[in-house]
Amino acid sequence: MERNKRTTFQGVVTSVKNEKTITVTVSTKRNDPLYRKRVSYSKKYRAHDEQGLAHLGDTVTIMACRPMSATKRFRLVSIDKKAVEGTSLEETEAALENKEGVDEVVSTSSKETPEEE
Repeated sequence: MERNKRTTFQGVVTSVKNEKTITVTVSTKRNDPLYRKRVSYSKKYRAHDEQGLAHLGDTVTIMACRPMSATKRFRLVSIDKKAVEGTSLEETEAALENKEGVDEVVSTSSKETPEEE
């Protein structure tokens, strides 16, 4: 008896902050039913990365599997394209935000309070 065909997605790694877990953003387009235009949208999936091979900005393929935790339902299959080495975290995040269409760039520095005169 053959196993069921499992769902696979290709996306960009947007977070590697947790041990053995990566967050993958999958972007796609669909037709809007009201305005009849192509609209892009994205969804984030948590995936299991046993060896910790994926890094921020990599293009990866993930596959559905049994629930590994409360949020993880996918596992890393392959790393399709490595991110450019030597770029900083801020540059990589800015490039990902530009690709997703976000206008604001979120800074990681602490909030600056205006000085009272």
